Amino acid sequence: MIIIILIWYPKCSTCKKAKQYLEKNNLSFETRDIVLETPSKDELRKYVSLSGKDTRKFFNTSGMKYRELGLKDKLSNMSEDDMISLLSGDGMLIKRPILVTDNKVLVGFQEKEWSELDENN
Repeated sequence: MIIIILIWYPKCSTCKKAKQYLEKNNLSFETRDIVLETPSKDELRKYVSLSGKDTRKFFNTSGMKYRELGLKDKLSNMSEDDMISLLSGDGMLIKRPILVTDNKVLVGFQEKEWSELDENN
């Protein structure tokens, strides 16, 4: 059986939709609060690799923290390590929810993408 971890922020409406989707589809999963248990640098490197996406896709571009730090203009000049360090230092900078399985990571909630994962289990 595949272990599913939902890394989420409980007050986020999109995260709540993602959790409801998993429950509705009878998928067994564990939750992890992205602020209380922010992914480590090693975890984030693994997630980026398993997602097949650029590290920049892991930033919560609509968040206040992202805007406060002016990251829109800074990310293109940052190294991979600098981005990972920034993300691991503040869960509110990370795009959510993140769905983690043994061999796949999905960032953000898009039902079509999540349903394809469900079909592959």
